[in-house]
Amino acid sequence: MTRRFALIIDPVPASEERADYSDTFTEVDAAAPALSVGELSTQRGDGVFESIGVIDAHPQELVPHLHRLAHSAQLCDLPVPNVEQWRQAVRVAAAQCPPGESVIKLILSRGVEHGPTPTAWVTAAPASDFSWVRTEGIRVVTLDRGYDLGAAERAPWLLLGAKTLSYAVNMAALREAARRGADDAVFVSSDGFVLEAPTASLILRFGDRFVTPAPNGGILHGTTQLSVYDHLASRGFTTEYAQVPASDLTEADAAWLVSSVRLAAPITAIDGHAVATDRAFTDALNAYLLSPRD
Repeated sequence: MTRRFALIIDPVPASEERADYSDTFTEVDAAAPALSVGELSTQRGDGVFESIGVIDAHPQELVPHLHRLAHSAQLCDLPVPNVEQWRQAVRVAAAQCPPGESVIKLILSRGVEHGPTPTAWVTAAPASDFSWVRTEGIRVVTLDRGYDLGAAERAPWLLLGAKTLSYAVNMAALREAARRGADDAVFVSSDGFVLEAPTASLILRFGDRFVTPAPNGGILHGTTQLSVYDHLASRGFTTEYAQVPASDLTEADAAWLVSSVRLAAPITAIDGHAVATDRAFTDALNAYLLSPRD
């Protein structure tokens, strides 16, 4: 596949059960116009999405992604997706993916303003080549996210735990990281605790103990981080969720940003302070992440 593949979904209620939803899918030319100018996903970023890594036409961690899509939709007062309908749509898109790495995106928008139904679609495209960052690593800077750990509970309308299409702040953070001579960023709360990266989860290693910030305070629970924790636990390592003070970042023996498509990128520096890396361990971790996973 050298071009993008796109499939429009006619959403059906989550309560509707049937064996085959193929009549609700319409393949469209991904290079041609397909959305109305009144579409709220483009006007306001009013919708939710998921990005799924695909290895040799196998969508990775499909069920966790679908459940997170449903959770995001619920937080945003969108109709809850029919999980089986979306699963079948992903399978159709995955069948278009060639051997190697691809990415499938699921988008659920509130639709056209004053329209009767939401808009939904799935795309598939070749993934970028992340082989270099998986081996050579990335430099990160910490950026104040502007809210404390209690903000999500105190103000749920901020949608801090939803994966929404409103990614302007995340992209601005990446541009700021580049201005500071780094490759990525790690958000910290205004009261001094580590959150997550703009498009990835953070995992820290302290000896044989692995720690990631607890998925509250507006942190999106990462599907790749969950898979990594399952893998580490199977190898006898201790895995923990904790409130991590920003001051602990440079005390870690190793650190990674993990995500569905880039996979595990070792961190080589935080705010200019060097962080040790373990090339063999990272290679083994990425080998696991490149294996088929459900």
